[in-house]
Amino acid sequence: MLKSILFDMGNVIIDINIPLTHQAFAKLAQLDEVTADELFRAKAFFRHFEIGEVSEVQFRTLLKQEFQGADWVDEAIDEAWCALLLEMPKERLDLIAALGKKYRVFLLSNTNPIHVREISRRAAEMGVDFPGLFERMFLSSEMGKMKPDPAIYLQVLEEANLVPEETLFVDDSLDNILAAGAQGIQTIHLNPLGTVIEKMQPYLV
Repeated sequence: MLKSILFDMGNVIIDINIPLTHQAFAKLAQLDEVTADELFRAKAFFRHFEIGEVSEVQFRTLLKQEFQGADWVDEAIDEAWCALLLEMPKERLDLIAALGKKYRVFLLSNTNPIHVREISRRAAEMGVDFPGLFERMFLSSEMGKMKPDPAIYLQVLEEANLVPEETLFVDDSLDNILAAGAQGIQTIHLNPLGTVIEKMQPYLV
């Protein structure tokens, strides 16, 4: 019997397009897009921030140094960093709220505090308390590890007192799905993306 659901965030709850952030920093730094993309890949900005290796302050300082943007203000950096965040249909938030009445619902996301804050702000504009949708938000930047590391699933199972066979994990990444399945967790792979409403409707019955 299913008792708990773990939701990923990007391309599950909110659509994302990571290259848009690369483009935004290219524009901010007056660089060509290829150079900015190569810098993101070489410096692994996402991984360092989303695994909690650097704080928000350190992260912004690192970006200023690498892009030679000493005069950048925090708001400009955050806006460019959040350029990847696209549509978040309220229907998805409503679905999670409805599922929360029947199951224990959690968030498990490779993410960082800047993105979480922006997503929460957008949800609030729709009258939704984003953190309040979940019993707990498991964030890679706070856990010091990222999906698909098996350790992140084991930590969630232990800290939330979940039984793998009674837990469902919803994610857009096949690697993340396979890693969760290897721990005995039930899974739904969102392929194509944006199908969370259709695929989760049967669980409301």
